[in-house]
Amino acid sequence: MNKLITILGPTASGKTSLASNLASVINGEIISADSRQIYRGMNIGTGKDLGDYVVNSKQIPHHLIDIANPGYRYNVFEFLGDFSDAFKDIIKVGNTPILCGGSGMYLDAVLRGYQLGKVNQNELLRKQMANLSHQELITNLMTYGPLHNISDTSDRDRLIRSIEIADYQAKHTEMTLNLPTFYSTVFGIHFDREIIRSRITKRLKVRLNEGMILEVKELLNSGIKPEQLMYYGLEYKFVTLFVTGEMTYINMFEKLNIAIHQFAKRQMTWYRRMEKKGVKINWIDGTNNLDDKISIILKKIQE
Repeated sequence: MNKLITILGPTASGKTSLASNLASVINGEIISADSRQIYRGMNIGTGKDLGDYVVNSKQIPHHLIDIANPGYRYNVFEFLGDFSDAFKDIIKVGNTPILCGGSGMYLDAVLRGYQLGKVNQNELLRKQMANLSHQELITNLMTYGPLHNISDTSDRDRLIRSIEIADYQAKHTEMTLNLPTFYSTVFGIHFDREIIRSRITKRLKVRLNEGMILEVKELLNSGIKPEQLMYYGLEYKFVTLFVTGEMTYINMFEKLNIAIHQFAKRQMTWYRRMEKKGVKINWIDGTNNLDDKISIILKKIQE
């Protein structure tokens, strides 16, 4: 059976660097499992860190980055199809696929084999939801079962879309997408809470200084509407509010910093839920040096 190595962890944990350095050792290719890095032009805010894909002056092959234009609403169904295509291409040339990212739904969809059909908009259902409060929508979604993506409940459009998909899946049992078969060894990068908080704050300061505000301005100038950009959450939501004059710089930084800390906590909650549902995650201490992390992974996958 084909093998897949998965590297996950909260934001600012160093996943991409680890995955790239591992790939350089084992002839690997990286498949990104980040729901925002698929968008062109959204580089600093999504943390693409494209320099991490160069190891010892060699470009590490990577997939599912810069494949859609900002404003487009990419979804997990499309991700599974694109993952399958990338996986097959990598296996075909004899390399090792390395799934790397922090988007819980994307990782979960691959590792637990979600079977999804493409769901069109349900205008009747949307009319029924139009006058519901935000909390009523969350309560509605929870009637379909455990929430797949907690972060989606913070945005009304995403929440309505989640209900739409859940309603469709409850009424249709057909499976329209077949994932490739593989055995995956999953590794997670773990830091103590205060350390990851410190890493997040430090990285946010660097990104703001390195042009994240300019990136948002350029995206808005390209024709992307503020509400479209804010749909992507976190950096794009708060920096857009600052750029459009609805928030001061200090207020933007404080609220964004808190929001990213909360996001990292939700990511870890998602991973723990994956473990409870049968996904074995081999946790690696994030404070280990890079060589030690790679040695731990190599030893495990050779067992």
